[in-house]
Amino acid sequence: MIRVAILGSTGSIGKQALSVIEANPEIFQVSVLSANRNVQLLSEQAKKFRPDKVVISDETVDSNQFKKLCFEFSCFQGAESISSSAFYEKTDLVLNALVGFAGLLPTLAAIKAGKNIALANKETLVAGGKLVMECAKFHNVNIFPVDSEHSAIAQCLSGENASGVKRLILTASGGPFRGKKKDQLQQVSVEECLKHPNWAMGPKITVDSATLINKGLEVIEARWLFDVGYDKIDVIVHPQSIIHSMVEFIDGSVKAQLGRPDMRLPIQYAMNPKGRLAASFDNLDFNKMSSLTFERPDYETFSGLSLAYQAAKIGGTATCVLNAANEVAVHEFLNRRIRFLQIVDLIATVLLEHKPIQEPTLEDLVSTDIWARNLTQELCKGTV
Repeated sequence: MIRVAILGSTGSIGKQALSVIEANPEIFQVSVLSANRNVQLLSEQAKKFRPDKVVISDETVDSNQFKKLCFEFSCFQGAESISSSAFYEKTDLVLNALVGFAGLLPTLAAIKAGKNIALANKETLVAGGKLVMECAKFHNVNIFPVDSEHSAIAQCLSGENASGVKRLILTASGGPFRGKKKDQLQQVSVEECLKHPNWAMGPKITVDSATLINKGLEVIEARWLFDVGYDKIDVIVHPQSIIHSMVEFIDGSVKAQLGRPDMRLPIQYAMNPKGRLAASFDNLDFNKMSSLTFERPDYETFSGLSLAYQAAKIGGTATCVLNAANEVAVHEFLNRRIRFLQIVDLIATVLLEHKPIQEPTLEDLVSTDIWARNLTQELCKGTV
């Protein structure tokens, strides 16, 4: 049995991970479930999957209600409880499905406890990639990617020699606004932004997909996961979301991983590193596909992708700033306090104000994250 701690069990990835566990009860057992503040759903999940521990990270949640709903289990509350649950001794694998910078500290806690990581929280590597990967290497811990693009690359690289790799090719759907120009995006609504053509995801990552910032974050994540330079990581728009990413080799060969746009596939691949599991969901049907198409990203309209490359090449704390500013700006957009195009404008302004630290400690990353959030929040005032 693989005992799994799911950090962020009430979110999109967490719920799909639980469906994988439910379909494979002979392989997986839940040891820990954590959520931010959705006590009701967390209690329902706990009663079904019977973890040893349940955790609510938000300290403003009514603790009495939490304990009442989850009285059968060991209950913990507060952000520090997420990190402590990450190194629970009866856990073999930590699935980090938290959103944002909040995932960094639990990831490091789990690594230091020798727990393998199934990583859906890309912000961990965007903000602190060098620190995290060095820590994982020191503690002999594996980090298995959950993002469909990085899972695809890992599958394509399986059995290959790193010296034979020419470039990694991340595919992007193009999001809900593919083909539009900036003047057409001036007044797009939150509702329009959240209508992703292919994937069912949480609101934050869906907005990131609409700005193409998400693809920029994935480029940074790929650099650290696969130890390649940014000059060897390219992005191509593939609207059908059937090819999840590709690897080109020095002999001209290209490997691609194909599958339906269903996150359960990369989730179960990451959760069970010993081998593939039979799908409990529909497989890809080639008879139903009319075409697979590709196009160059529109870097002018979706300048957030270019901005991510710029931050990546600056290095150090620049990517931490990119992430923090984006988190705040997306939050403000979802709450209708800024317009869609202002998301990237705000990030660019904050990056210009930042003086990067090239070899940041964890304390540097935390203080940089706070600084960038505060400045972005301040810039958001009166922008609409």
